Amino acid sequence: MIAWRYLRAKRAEGGVSTMTWISLIGITLAVFALIATLAVRSGFRAEFVDTILGANAHVTVYNMGTVDAQSGRLDRTLSDYEAMAERVRAVEGVTRVAPLVKGQVMANARDSNAGVQVFGIKPEDLVTIPRIADPATGRGDITAFSQGIAIGSGVARELGVGVGDRIRLISPNGVRTAFGTSPRINAYDVVYIFSAGRYDIDRVRVYLPFEEAQSFFNREGRADELEVMVRDPDRVEDMTLPLIAAAGDRAQVWTWKDASGGFLRALEVEDNVMFIILSILVLIAAMNITSGLIMLVKNKGRDIGILRTMGLTEGAVLRVFFICGAFTGIIGTAAGVVLGCLFAIYIDPIFSLVNVLMGGQVWDPSIRGIYHLPAQLNLGDVLSAVALSLGLSFVVTIFPARRAARMNPVEALRYE
Repeated sequence: MIAWRYLRAKRAEGGVSTMTWISLIGITLAVFALIATLAVRSGFRAEFVDTILGANAHVTVYNMGTVDAQSGRLDRTLSDYEAMAERVRAVEGVTRVAPLVKGQVMANARDSNAGVQVFGIKPEDLVTIPRIADPATGRGDITAFSQGIAIGSGVARELGVGVGDRIRLISPNGVRTAFGTSPRINAYDVVYIFSAGRYDIDRVRVYLPFEEAQSFFNREGRADELEVMVRDPDRVEDMTLPLIAAAGDRAQVWTWKDASGGFLRALEVEDNVMFIILSILVLIAAMNITSGLIMLVKNKGRDIGILRTMGLTEGAVLRVFFICGAFTGIIGTAAGVVLGCLFAIYIDPIFSLVNVLMGGQVWDPSIRGIYHLPAQLNLGDVLSAVALSLGLSFVVTIFPARRAARMNPVEALRYE
């Protein structure tokens, strides 16, 4: 009751309501910034990992290579890819295995050209790639893949083509003749346009039927690698040795963490640093509680002296002023949690509004890699923000509360 009376007291009555409001707003904004940042961080990592796992192999199995005795060239293709695929498919935890033929060529449509990466894959394997065979983002008929070609939305935009148009693929390593190697040029109908959610994938990737890719890249009867999907991608390291044992002596594996591990580690370091910086922001906001309580103790010195002479113990006085500071921290934290959660839930319309106000081009997918600013609200992040804010608020409240509790009533009433 006493603490609530002090919190409501106006400055003319010896209260510090203005300082209390400043402390409340500061903690609210600090907790809001912390939760919003943690949500964006979690969303960005989840979106990045999801686009990797949804459009790329979890594990790539390839050949170390053998040197041809006549030509001296290093041959890294898989001649027994079907048998190898069956052995790898039998490994516990493997959900999908698909042989691939890969190559980099030039795509042409009318006067537009684009460098693309061709993935030769069987039609029944293409429809099992989640981010590629997504009816919500794809255009065209993926079941007609055997009669044409599937291209990324970025490739389609670069070439200015749509479903039903015709593009040409130009490979410098074409037909071998007595006069050398002549470029190979084949034309294909675009039957499907996909959007994997990653700019760097949609901008360069093209899928070609497996047998056609074997012929186009001179890989008759061979494949370049095996694309392997596993049940638990986060524990893909545990499957490295079983996959190598199943694939054969000269096989090597390359996991998605090997390819993107550097970026994920950098993102983790950035997350930790950002959390520390925002924790300092919360601490600065909580220090306003200390300033307000010190002023409140100074203004209420006479009241403290009277209460002490009436029999109020030091512990009771400490609790009064501790409740004053803790109440500010609790209300500020609760308001910050509400604002932070609302920001994470409605981030898309908020970001659209910011994009309109800034005249567009706030988010460049060619730089960021993904097409929008994601946010993922995790209970652990919210609880860590709440624990940090309340913990700091309670700690900084103890010192001025102890000062009030130890105040000598004689000194407090000497000049009253």
